[in-house]
Amino acid sequence: MEPDQTVIQQLIRLAGLAQTGLVAGSFFIPKVLGWKGELAKVQPLIKQMFWTYAAYILVINLCFGLLSMFDYRELTNGSNLAIIINGFIAAYWVSRVLIQFFYFDRSNFPAGKLNKLAEVVLVLLFISLSAVYGLAFYFNLHQN
Repeated sequence: MEPDQTVIQQLIRLAGLAQTGLVAGSFFIPKVLGWKGELAKVQPLIKQMFWTYAAYILVINLCFGLLSMFDYRELTNGSNLAIIINGFIAAYWVSRVLIQFFYFDRSNFPAGKLNKLAEVVLVLLFISLSAVYGLAFYFNLHQN
């Protein structure tokens, strides 16, 4: 059974909303993880590079969100560009899930039920985003 284009478009719009929500929530991460204190221990160049990378990730997530909320039709039109963009976004989120489980050292992760709940919600979000854009990639690939 082939997925319905309207359903995929709605999923992409929801994914866009979720990504913009993630961007808004990202402003709390520095406080929760104590970035100010940790970054005080490193050289200025390392600190500048860290903030630059963090800003790039934030802007990429925002752009994925805005693109998905406002151009969801273009992301399901079967074009080569739709295939490439959905494939890229899916790979981005799948990579983020893999990094979460196989790279991050969680030994100093903040304790508490709220922090554990937040981590579960984030991981479920990353998996959901991977699935939505993977499905959109598949849908476009088979339309082409």
